Amino acid sequence: MFRTIFVAVFLSLYILLVGPPLLLYTYFTRDPDPIYWAGIKGVMFFVRAAGVRVRVEGLERIPPGVCLFVANHTSSADAPAVVGAIPRRISIILKESLFKWPIVGQSFRSAHFIPVNRKSHESAIASVEKATEALRSGQSFLIYPEGTRSPDGRLQNFKKGAVVMAINSGVPIVPMACSGAQHVMEKRSLVMHPGEILVEFLAPIDASKFTMEERDTLNEKVHDAMAAGLPPDQRPIGFPGAA
Repeated sequence: MFRTIFVAVFLSLYILLVGPPLLLYTYFTRDPDPIYWAGIKGVMFFVRAAGVRVRVEGLERIPPGVCLFVANHTSSADAPAVVGAIPRRISIILKESLFKWPIVGQSFRSAHFIPVNRKSHESAIASVEKATEALRSGQSFLIYPEGTRSPDGRLQNFKKGAVVMAINSGVPIVPMACSGAQHVMEKRSLVMHPGEILVEFLAPIDASKFTMEERDTLNEKVHDAMAAGLPPDQRPIGFPGAA
């Protein structure tokens, strides 16, 4: 619990000190890079200070140019690990409620993150369409295709928004396998434990070879690639090698 309090207190102070001037800078310059990287580096500093190690593998597999990164989601602790592992500025589709937080919400908007109301099908479609246009214009994205955190750490079924975005924009999909985060911070728990999170970039998948009619096939291909890249206890029950 001490580690959680440490991160919460000092990260809040960091946001209060750094956030407002960077928001003003972004407003006047229209340059989202400083506020994005200040946020990522700041969060990662406090996560590491709390005893969480992040190991990154497979960076050489990331293709040049615009990519759609897709990652599994098991814990609140995997978000900074996954985003911090990506060596370029990305945008993310996040649940709408996060944009209501003071300073943080404005920072998300300044960094060109896209809100989505998960309870509204129309909102989800609009968010996917907006993100697709951003991909076409040269902005890489991160998507959690499961749509929510896994209750037990195992990979869940994928929603189709990510593959629809990739097919419509013609960008490669880069699966990311994140393991160990569920032991650092369990779902619905505020307690952070020391430990290691492994983030591995897997082989990219060329979405331009698939049509919209083949989106289910692509979705399954991405899901199975990610499942195979996870340790046995995080693979879906019934998947080869699952424990």
